[in-house]
Amino acid sequence: MKQLVGLMAVAVGAMLVLNGPAWSDDKGKGKKNEAKETVEMAAKAKVTIDQAIKTASEKVPGKVVEAELEKKDGTLVWEIEVVTEENKVMEVHVDAESGAMIEVEEKKPEKDMKRERKQEHKP
Repeated sequence: MKQLVGLMAVAVGAMLVLNGPAWSDDKGKGKKNEAKETVEMAAKAKVTIDQAIKTASEKVPGKVVEAELEKKDGTLVWEIEVVTEENKVMEVHVDAESGAMIEVEEKKPEKDMKRERKQEHKP
Protein backbone atom coordinates (compact mmCIF):
# COMPACT_ATOMS: atom_id res chain seq x y z
CA MET A 1 0.00 0.00 0.00
CA LYS A 2 2.81 2.40 0.91
CA GLN A 3 4.49 1.63 -2.42
CA LEU A 4 1.31 2.51 -4.32
CA VAL A 5 0.92 5.85 -2.52
CA GLY A 6 4.60 6.64 -3.11
CA LEU A 7 4.34 5.71 -6.78
CA MET A 8 1.25 7.89 -7.22
CA ALA A 9 3.01 10.83 -5.53
CA VAL A 10 5.96 10.47 -7.92
CA ALA A 11 3.62 10.26 -10.92
CA VAL A 12 1.68 13.38 -9.88
CA GLY A 13 4.92 15.26 -9.20
CA ALA A 14 6.34 14.30 -12.60
CA MET A 15 3.14 15.38 -14.31
CA LEU A 16 3.25 18.80 -12.60
CA VAL A 17 6.90 19.31 -13.49
CA LEU A 18 6.37 18.36 -17.12
CA ASN A 19 3.25 20.54 -17.50
CA GLY A 20 4.77 23.58 -15.75
CA PRO A 21 6.38 25.06 -18.88
CA ALA A 22 3.07 24.78 -20.78
CA TRP A 23 1.34 26.87 -18.11
CA SER A 24 4.03 29.54 -18.20
CA ASP A 25 3.81 29.74 -22.01
CA ASP A 26 0.10 30.56 -21.79
CA LYS A 27 0.81 33.41 -19.38
CA GLY A 28 3.33 34.92 -21.76
CA LYS A 29 0.91 34.88 -24.70
CA GLY A 30 -1.47 37.29 -22.97
CA LYS A 31 1.30 39.82 -22.49
CA LYS A 32 2.50 39.39 -26.08
CA ASN A 33 -1.03 39.94 -27.41
CA GLU A 34 -1.44 43.00 -25.20
CA ALA A 35 1.85 44.44 -26.44
CA LYS A 36 0.88 43.75 -30.06
CA GLU A 37 -2.48 45.49 -29.54
CA THR A 38 -0.74 48.50 -27.98
CA VAL A 39 1.64 48.78 -30.93
CA GLU A 40 -1.25 48.58 -33.39
CA MET A 41 -3.22 51.26 -31.54
CA ALA A 42 -0.18 53.55 -31.37
CA ALA A 43 0.31 53.21 -35.13
CA LYS A 44 -3.33 54.25 -35.73
CA ALA A 45 -3.24 57.25 -33.36
CA LYS A 46 -2.72 60.53 -35.21
CA VAL A 47 -2.53 62.49 -31.96
CA THR A 48 0.55 62.02 -29.79
CA ILE A 49 0.45 61.55 -26.06
CA ASP A 50 1.96 65.02 -25.61
CA GLN A 51 -0.77 66.62 -27.72
CA ALA A 52 -3.47 64.74 -25.79
CA ILE A 53 -2.00 65.84 -22.44
CA LYS A 54 -1.88 69.44 -23.63
CA THR A 55 -5.56 69.30 -24.67
CA ALA A 56 -6.54 67.72 -21.35
CA SER A 57 -4.54 70.27 -19.34
CA GLU A 58 -6.23 73.15 -21.17
CA LYS A 59 -9.68 71.76 -20.30
CA VAL A 60 -8.97 70.53 -16.76
CA PRO A 61 -6.22 72.34 -14.84
CA GLY A 62 -4.20 70.22 -12.43
CA LYS A 63 -1.50 67.56 -12.38
CA VAL A 64 -1.56 64.86 -15.04
CA VAL A 65 -0.95 61.54 -13.30
CA GLU A 66 -1.72 59.02 -16.05
CA ALA A 67 -2.23 58.82 -19.78
CA GLU A 68 -3.33 55.71 -21.64
CA LEU A 69 -4.36 54.89 -25.20
CA GLU A 70 -7.57 52.85 -25.23
CA LYS A 71 -10.43 51.77 -27.43
CA LYS A 72 -13.82 52.94 -26.14
CA ASP A 73 -17.00 52.13 -28.03
CA GLY A 74 -14.95 51.44 -31.16
CA THR A 75 -13.13 54.80 -30.98
CA LEU A 76 -9.43 55.18 -30.26
CA VAL A 77 -9.05 57.62 -27.36
CA TRP A 78 -6.42 58.96 -25.03
CA GLU A 79 -7.61 58.67 -21.44
CA ILE A 80 -5.83 61.32 -19.37
CA GLU A 81 -6.20 61.37 -15.58
CA VAL A 82 -5.77 64.76 -13.91
CA VAL A 83 -5.76 65.54 -10.18
CA THR A 84 -7.38 68.94 -9.66
CA GLU A 85 -6.67 71.54 -6.95
CA GLU A 86 -9.81 70.24 -5.21
CA ASN A 87 -8.15 66.78 -5.05
CA LYS A 88 -10.60 65.26 -7.48
CA VAL A 89 -9.40 62.79 -10.10
CA MET A 90 -10.84 63.70 -13.48
CA GLU A 91 -10.68 61.56 -16.62
CA VAL A 92 -10.39 63.49 -19.86
CA HIS A 93 -11.03 61.51 -23.04
CA VAL A 94 -9.35 62.90 -26.15
CA ASP A 95 -10.04 61.50 -29.62
CA ALA A 96 -6.76 59.95 -30.82
CA GLU A 97 -7.54 60.74 -34.46
CA SER A 98 -8.83 64.32 -34.32
CA GLY A 99 -7.44 65.59 -31.00
CA ALA A 100 -10.91 66.77 -29.96
CA MET A 101 -11.99 66.41 -26.35
CA ILE A 102 -14.75 63.82 -26.14
CA GLU A 103 -15.74 64.01 -22.46
CA VAL A 104 -14.64 64.82 -18.95
CA GLU A 105 -15.80 62.80 -15.97
CA GLU A 106 -14.88 62.50 -12.33
CA LYS A 107 -13.23 59.23 -11.45
CA LYS A 108 -14.78 58.03 -8.22
CA PRO A 109 -13.07 55.82 -5.64
CA GLU A 110 -13.83 52.11 -6.02
CA LYS A 111 -15.75 51.89 -2.73
CA ASP A 112 -18.09 54.72 -3.82
CA MET A 113 -18.79 52.92 -7.09
CA LYS A 114 -19.66 49.70 -5.22
CA ARG A 115 -22.02 51.62 -2.94
CA GLU A 116 -23.76 53.22 -5.95
CA ARG A 117 -24.22 49.82 -7.61
CA LYS A 118 -25.81 48.42 -4.46
CA GLN A 119 -28.22 51.37 -4.27
CA GLU A 120 -29.19 50.92 -7.93
CA HIS A 121 -30.18 47.30 -7.28
CA LYS A 122 -32.36 48.03 -4.23
CA PRO A 123 -36.11 48.05 -4.93
